[in-house]
Amino acid sequence: MKKIISLLLLLCSFSLLQGQAYKGKGDIKVQVGGNFQKGGSGIHASTDFGLGQNMSYGLAASYLLNATEGNASDVKFGDRIDLKARFNANIGDVIGLDKKMDFYPGLDLGLKNFGAHLGFRYFFTDGFGVYTETGLPLAKYDSNAIDYNNQFYFNIGASFNL
Repeated sequence: MKKIISLLLLLCSFSLLQGQAYKGKGDIKVQVGGNFQKGGSGIHASTDFGLGQNMSYGLAASYLLNATEGNASDVKFGDRIDLKARFNANIGDVIGLDKKMDFYPGLDLGLKNFGAHLGFRYFFTDGFGVYTETGLPLAKYDSNAIDYNNQFYFNIGASFNL
């Protein structure tokens, strides 16, 4: 019971602290979380660098740890990994969200495809928050390629303000 009460007090104290989701030019965000898609799940990491008041660019990487379609032991390293360059429009303040929240649609250019993503961040403190992101390919480079990392995906995890 003491552990539950302590945990609740800790969570309440986080909500009283003010974090800022996107600060503009010079802002740096790092995100680490889980990647979920049809036929597999894995890890996702991304970073965003602020270009201006509402623009950022960055890199994203994902790696499938668990491939469930077909013979998973035959899935090659190149089919499990994806690297992307990304561009975001950080529009949380434009649409009137609290400064602890950021909503960012964006485009990405990766090893497997050209795609789009849509994300949301919420910061509990100035340095720590959570994020969720979805994305899908707009144009695949190889229509015969295995669809790992080349389809609709969902990411969720922790976000850090550097």
